[in-house]
Amino acid sequence: MKRIKSIFWNQEEARIRAGLRLALYMVLYIALGQGLGFLRGIIAPGVKLSSEAPLWFFFLFAGFLLSAALVSTWLAGRFLDRRRFADFGLSLNKDWWLDFGFGLLLGALLLTGVFVVEYLLGWVTVTQLFHSLDPDLPFVLPLFVVITVFVSVGIEEELVTRGYLLTNLSEGLSLMRIGPRRAIIFAWLVSSVIFGLFHLDNPNATFVSTFNIILAGILLGMSYVLTGKLAIPIGLHITWNLFQGSVFGFPVSGITMPAKMVTVVQIEQSGPEAWTGGAFGPEAGLIGVSAMLTGLLLTLAWIRFRQGRIALHTSVAEYTRIAAWAE
Repeated sequence: MKRIKSIFWNQEEARIRAGLRLALYMVLYIALGQGLGFLRGIIAPGVKLSSEAPLWFFFLFAGFLLSAALVSTWLAGRFLDRRRFADFGLSLNKDWWLDFGFGLLLGALLLTGVFVVEYLLGWVTVTQLFHSLDPDLPFVLPLFVVITVFVSVGIEEELVTRGYLLTNLSEGLSLMRIGPRRAIIFAWLVSSVIFGLFHLDNPNATFVSTFNIILAGILLGMSYVLTGKLAIPIGLHITWNLFQGSVFGFPVSGITMPAKMVTVVQIEQSGPEAWTGGAFGPEAGLIGVSAMLTGLLLTLAWIRFRQGRIALHTSVAEYTRIAAWAE
């Protein structure tokens, strides 16, 4: 009986094992998301997420999306992981916000580079500035709404795939006598693959786009495993999507809704699909991959500048049982 119990329960840590925690977390996250989706259908019957939806619906969508990630992670952290919410890379101190600012700047810089390169090569043509689907509304209003959505998406995806998934994978694998560093590297790669598969059913997705999203996951996960904080990946994720869709008018991982609704620069795109990513957007093209590699090097330089060295943050794979988790 004790052997059977030990499969599911870690006596030393006084909590269920990582594999079961992850399974229960995903059930909780999906169930909460479905429940909020059902509530959204009651509040706004017949309204779908499209460029024609009213602006208040986007606020509702962003709020429910973010709530599903925050609430499920808090509940799982408290009752399954027995740890503080801040331990999932969200210790919001001065250093955290400084790294967050770097992430925001990096995402904006990389996508500006993608646009400039394609523009100079003649692969994008600017057709309009400050495009809004509803010209009767002030331009800043729909832009602010879209920013809200991208902020919610950035926090939600990073908290789920890096904050919870990567952390628990690292902890679980570390107990298999492979050591924390190998566990972190393996969990980093696995979580990046899962991140890519999450985008597999996006419009215009291909094998190439999925592989490239996995590379994006490696870029986003790198700063987490090197700093133990979600500051850089959240910031980078937000402005990468924002500048891609609602500043320069590219599809965002195959989704064209943001650019159709509001964008600072409206474009028509041509050029070889292998380089531009075609209908999926820059993430599926070689220029997008080049931007990711540039982002990786700049992130390493920033972390070296901030920390004095580049090394895996082994706390990602280590669990310390503390009484403060219940505070």
